[in-house]
Amino acid sequence: MKKRATLSFRLMVTMVLIVFGTVVIGWFLNSAFLEKYYFYNKQKELLGSFREIDAAASEGILGSSDFDIPFERICTNGNISIIIMNQNGGILRSSALNEKNFLVELSQMIFGVNPNYANIIKSTEDYTLERLTDERMQSDYLVLWGILSDGSYIYMRTALESIRESAAITNRFFLWMGIASSLLCVIVIIFVSKSISRPIMELSEISKKMSKLDFDVKYKAKRNTAREIDQLGNHMNELSEKLELTISELKAANNELLNDIERKEQIDSMRKEFLSNVSHELKTPLALIQGYAEGLTECVGDDDPENRRFYCDVIVDESAKMNRMVQKLLTLNQLEFGNDVVEMTRFNITELIAGVVQATARLAEQENIRILFEEQEAAYVWADEFKVEEVITNFLSNAMHYAQGEKVIRIFYTRKAGVLRISVYNTGKQIPEEDIDRIWDKFYKVDKARTREYGGSGIGLSIVKAIMDSFHQPCGVSNHTAGVEFWIELENDNPCN
Repeated sequence: MKKRATLSFRLMVTMVLIVFGTVVIGWFLNSAFLEKYYFYNKQKELLGSFREIDAAASEGILGSSDFDIPFERICTNGNISIIIMNQNGGILRSSALNEKNFLVELSQMIFGVNPNYANIIKSTEDYTLERLTDERMQSDYLVLWGILSDGSYIYMRTALESIRESAAITNRFFLWMGIASSLLCVIVIIFVSKSISRPIMELSEISKKMSKLDFDVKYKAKRNTAREIDQLGNHMNELSEKLELTISELKAANNELLNDIERKEQIDSMRKEFLSNVSHELKTPLALIQGYAEGLTECVGDDDPENRRFYCDVIVDESAKMNRMVQKLLTLNQLEFGNDVVEMTRFNITELIAGVVQATARLAEQENIRILFEEQEAAYVWADEFKVEEVITNFLSNAMHYAQGEKVIRIFYTRKAGVLRISVYNTGKQIPEEDIDRIWDKFYKVDKARTREYGGSGIGLSIVKAIMDSFHQPCGVSNHTAGVEFWIELENDNPCN
């Protein structure tokens, strides 16, 4: 396909053609009709001068000094040669350099003897207006001759060569000015077309990013842009906000629908598994509580306050562990049964992780653990913000309990097409290969002694798995030479399918 011209180029070409066409049409009209227009005006000027002189003759001031200045003005301003002769052949007024020749020409016209070629333009009882060609001088003249009110004869002549010369000069001037104006207009049009097309291209780029679900970019109105373009930009900003809200609602509705389908298939097996696991996990703390309570009942160590305090501490500690386990079981139960609504929103994951790291900084300092989170650039993901915070908190808590050696925890991103992987790495022992696939199971503990030491219930990673399943996104774990990496993946710029 041929590459289409840009709006700026089309606008520039159109305006240049309009300017160039205007100049060409103007030059053509000037060349074709300017001389005729001058000739027409010269006729009017001769007739006007004749009427002014005829009025002076009817008032009887033609030969007086009162008419000297008006007569000189008529001759000078109109470039007209005039000679006025009375009935006796005497000269009343004359502006001709060669009066003798003028008198001869006037006599010839009066008696109808004219050796020169004459073309009569207008003829009345008082005057005759004609175009005269002087073959000897090869010149054209506009001539008016006639009889004034007092009976005097008048002969008026003006050269037409000046009209042709003026028209030619005007045409040349118009042509050069037209070319200069066209070049200037081209330069102006280039800047104007760019100023018009630039905001339109900006709107096009905004719509392109919106099609990729990037709703952060907004149109900002400018003082030198058209009001209609600013209105379009504002409407696109409103559309962007509504699209983001609608997609958020659609993602939440889509996840809810998928959860409803899965819930029906899993509800029976989950109930059985839940009862079995709870009974197994509660058996040990209940047995301890019962044993130490019976010891207190039978007054074991009655004479030793230290022993009684130890028995009571064990009972309180086991009760607290049972309470934490029950709370986690309730949370896990809500997730697995789909009773907890997932609210899909777009948020800054970098900001969320920084908050979790700051909240656990004091505890990490007490355990001599360094937490490294060097991601500074904002990264936006689609998920339930509060549940993602619980996932990161569980990962970080788990890493702090198992951190050994250098005791370093590092949080970092891995970017893929439409997906952001968040990893929490801690130095320490690797997870045995046979246990990797089972660490997400409820109540499963790789190192039971260590888990028991810090009060773990084996439910934290199960909660993580349940949350990620509610997002329909993966999570996993990888062994490294000097530690273990837990990770989750969240959608960051692709629409839901």
